[in-house]
Amino acid sequence: MKYFYAVVHKDEDSAYGVHFPDLPGCFSAADDLEDVVPNAIEAMELWLEDQAEPAASSVIAIREQAAEDLAEGAFLIAVPRMTTSGKLTRVNLSLDMGTLAAIDTAARDRKLTRSAFLAEAARNEIQGRH
Repeated sequence: MKYFYAVVHKDEDSAYGVHFPDLPGCFSAADDLEDVVPNAIEAMELWLEDQAEPAASSVIAIREQAAEDLAEGAFLIAVPRMTTSGKLTRVNLSLDMGTLAAIDTAARDRKLTRSAFLAEAARNEIQGRH
């Protein structure tokens, strides 16, 4: 998994604005701070649907590119870029029996397999979509 760094701006009486120096024209916004990363992930994924995926710049390079924004109060976030290979791998996990029972109940309620539920839960946790 790799990360693209994004610059987050917040002016008084406005939403948080997000842009990606490595992804020209990729922008996002969020009214609440907890929605910044999930909204940025969505914008990044949509942008990457139509573009070749560039290499992600280092945080040092992004800091240099965004120096003026950072001096004016902006901050950086690391936005995870998760890709799927389409190849499933069997793994062995150890879980508390009560936790496993709760997972199985939640998976059944959502009409998912245990594996699909755990993969979705992990993806949501990594991407900040709680």
